[in-house]
Amino acid sequence: MEKKELFSKLRIGGAMAIFGTIGIFVKYLTLPSGFLVFLRAAIGFLFLLPFVIFRKNKDTISSIKNNLVRLILSGICLGANWVLLFEAYRYTDVSIATLCYYLAPVFIVGFSPLILKEKLNGQKICGITTALLGMVLVSGIFSSSGEIGITGILFGIGAAILYATVVFLNKGIKDVDAYDKTAFQFGVSLMVILPYSLLTEEITASMFDLRSVIIVLILGIIHTGVAYVMYFSSLKDVKAHTAAILSYIDPILALILSFLILHEKMGVIEIIGAVLVLGGAFISEIKLKKAE
Repeated sequence: MEKKELFSKLRIGGAMAIFGTIGIFVKYLTLPSGFLVFLRAAIGFLFLLPFVIFRKNKDTISSIKNNLVRLILSGICLGANWVLLFEAYRYTDVSIATLCYYLAPVFIVGFSPLILKEKLNGQKICGITTALLGMVLVSGIFSSSGEIGITGILFGIGAAILYATVVFLNKGIKDVDAYDKTAFQFGVSLMVILPYSLLTEEITASMFDLRSVIIVLILGIIHTGVAYVMYFSSLKDVKAHTAAILSYIDPILALILSFLILHEKMGVIEIIGAVLVLGGAFISEIKLKKAE
């Protein structure tokens, strides 16, 4: 059992490490965000489909019918969340976009009293306040360079709000297997995002050079299909608070890679802000996980 739990922890950690490299790959693409999300969701859906089919869950159809509205809404929010996150990567540094996105646990805790009827205690309020203060510092308003990148920050915060919405919707979905739920959400995402992309974005053949094709396949197969399978197949063997701790491999690795590969720099104030954002979100999420 100890070996199984260790292997599960390694798989969750590996999945988080994969997620932490998404921004690096997106930075090297010229494809519009909406169409990129469609391709990612389509490849991820096709990758997950065999896991859904071969597991032969007899209750899949009835369970999906019973949760249809929430599944559709969560699929729409998931696709829109990806679009905003990829737009954030384009309009600001990967490090800043990642930190904005990791306000999601703070939003989950902050809105839990209204949506889940959970009480806010001193620790949760401290976590929220710390993270929001950190976000103010990260935004760059105290930076002498004046390069705030407010558009990217707003996209990142919007993505965080949508991710929190997906979490709240998922909490109300009952008796649907994780693989079935994720595959269905991917399917809804791609059906919604494709018309949006075709109507609002300009897509040309010149965008599909060899490098772009390779990166899109990596994002779809590795960052979506493989990473989600690694994550969901391991959750049952790992405690919730352990999974929450391992999830912070994602933003920490993203910050390190943005510095090493993209040569993004953060001043002292922004670094302090980053520590506050991650620290505040960590406090909020750990407490939230324990309360579940």
